[in-house]
Amino acid sequence: MINWIYLTVALPMIGFLINGLLGSKIKNEKVIGIIGSSAVGIPFLISVVALFELLALPNDQRVFNVPLFTWLSSGWLNVSFAYRVDQLSIVMALVVTGVGFIIHIYSIGYMHGDKGFWRFFAYLNLFIFAMMNLILADNFLLLFLGWEGVGLCSYLLIGFWYDRKFEKSTTSDAAKKAFIVNRIGDFGFLLGMFLIYITFNSLNFAEVFSRAAALSIPTYVFEFIAIFLFIGATGKSAQIPLFVWLPDAMAGPTPVSALIHAATMVTAGVYMVARCSIIFALAPSAMAVVAVIGLLTAVFAASIGLVQNDIKKVLAYSTVSQLGYMFLALGLGAFSAAIFHVMTHAFFKALLFLGAGSVIHGMHEEQDISRYGGLKKYMPTTYITFLLASIAIAGIPPFSGFFSKDEILWHAYINGGLFVWIIGVFTALLTAFYMFRLVSLTFEGKERFDHHSVHPHESPKVMTIPLIVLAILSVIGGFIGIPEVFSGTGGNLFSSWLEPVFKTANSKIHHFGLHSHFEEILLMALSVAGVVFSIWLARHIYIKNTRIADSVAAKFKGFYSLLRNKYFIDELYDSTVVNPIKKVSENLLYRINDVKIIDGAVNGTAALVDKLSALIRKFQTGAVQFYAVIMVFGIVVALFWILLSL
Repeated sequence: MINWIYLTVALPMIGFLINGLLGSKIKNEKVIGIIGSSAVGIPFLISVVALFELLALPNDQRVFNVPLFTWLSSGWLNVSFAYRVDQLSIVMALVVTGVGFIIHIYSIGYMHGDKGFWRFFAYLNLFIFAMMNLILADNFLLLFLGWEGVGLCSYLLIGFWYDRKFEKSTTSDAAKKAFIVNRIGDFGFLLGMFLIYITFNSLNFAEVFSRAAALSIPTYVFEFIAIFLFIGATGKSAQIPLFVWLPDAMAGPTPVSALIHAATMVTAGVYMVARCSIIFALAPSAMAVVAVIGLLTAVFAASIGLVQNDIKKVLAYSTVSQLGYMFLALGLGAFSAAIFHVMTHAFFKALLFLGAGSVIHGMHEEQDISRYGGLKKYMPTTYITFLLASIAIAGIPPFSGFFSKDEILWHAYINGGLFVWIIGVFTALLTAFYMFRLVSLTFEGKERFDHHSVHPHESPKVMTIPLIVLAILSVIGGFIGIPEVFSGTGGNLFSSWLEPVFKTANSKIHHFGLHSHFEEILLMALSVAGVVFSIWLARHIYIKNTRIADSVAAKFKGFYSLLRNKYFIDELYDSTVVNPIKKVSENLLYRINDVKIIDGAVNGTAALVDKLSALIRKFQTGAVQFYAVIMVFGIVVALFWILLSL
């Protein structure tokens, strides 16, 4: 089945073509939903079979190249349209197709009755096609094709409801913002790719990574390549300073937020850095930049999430924060831990977004959590699954988020030091607080909605069954990565599975001294205790004594306003980047370059021709006698010329 892995890419494209070309004629929502879901479900089954085929082989032989055809061949540049199947790509394939299939099923219920139902499923299938190209690519150019493809699909899906307002603008503005910010990051990715080709005369992963490990190349070359690639990752994975597009991306339908902006597309940057682990391992300064940016993004976004009232905005900033955790792990050389958190995060964050969609659906499109309250009796399934996901993201054992987050924190301590660990734990405490603030204000406490206009209700089974499946994964998904301190001599199964992929990179990274299991358990206990306290504090404030929140907001009004307004980053970008560019574009490029130079040249040429034509028209009077006089005059002049020349 590994040799048929290209079907995991082809089938979503077929689904896109069928629904995209024929969906408006099919009209039957069930048929459209089945076509779109099958185009992702079958690739998931193929990926599962491929996983078992890899498991049957020795750990160091689990790498396959599946070539389809030669894409480009010019001089030194030879690029094949080929797919790479190994431990890393199969994990990502299972996450993308598995979670993607669940979200497709959910979307059948969520998008019911929407006039663009067929178009929505066509876009989702196109996204899966692009994402599978990205994670299965065996070279940088094919990866970049998928990279740009998911950016295009993100634009299409964020602005899917193009006729709706979003905050102070429209969904189209949010889509354009995402597209433009991602183009900035993509420019950095292109520079990195160009430098890779100049350095290694190849864009193929196997050739580039083997030469990177074997050739004597100055460290600064790796530093530049790694930084350029990381700039691309900051755009796609919403890290400082290019994170501003992701919160606005919540303008799209909620299944889009779950699939693209929580579980899959935003992790593309994490996957790319992990795939290029050997390059980053040879660039220690770049690794430090990755770790610092990841840590700052994690705590920065988590602090903003503390005071947001839009249910999807809270989850959006949570996503940015969790992505920061992943980059912290990458920067510390804990590549397996980062991918482990990618997987567990896909489970509980997709569940949180889908749960939010269920709440929004049941509350007639209301998204302000200050207008919720007491919904657990109206939406019991949504409440239980949302609660389980919140416990998982908070990091309570034995839920999945505990194992992946604890592994990152442990690496933060042994490779980054106590200070990095403290900041990481502080971020975890913020995460637990804002998540249970969200749970408390949404599902518990007194009801704050208008019972005359709003009638909360549970979502249909086509939406709740996906919630239950993701809840189960959120609970048990972490057991595959139980730390060695608990698993005995068997070690961490997930890290062992990915070890061959990162073996060369790990050999190049300096690891600090050994630490005892006692230290690990102690730090683990401290972080869990802190998380439990944060959960208790959030519930105490937002259920038992809501006046505390109001008094704190009043006492720290300035800081509270700073957080509510997201540190005024959008306003800062508008004043320092967007508005100056607009002014230069209007006053220089438009009024001078466009109007006076370009239009002036075109209009001036036309005016010159017009004047010459007006002059020539004087000789074209239409009077035959005038033409005869001119002819006679011409003949006389010619005769005189001939006579004088004899």
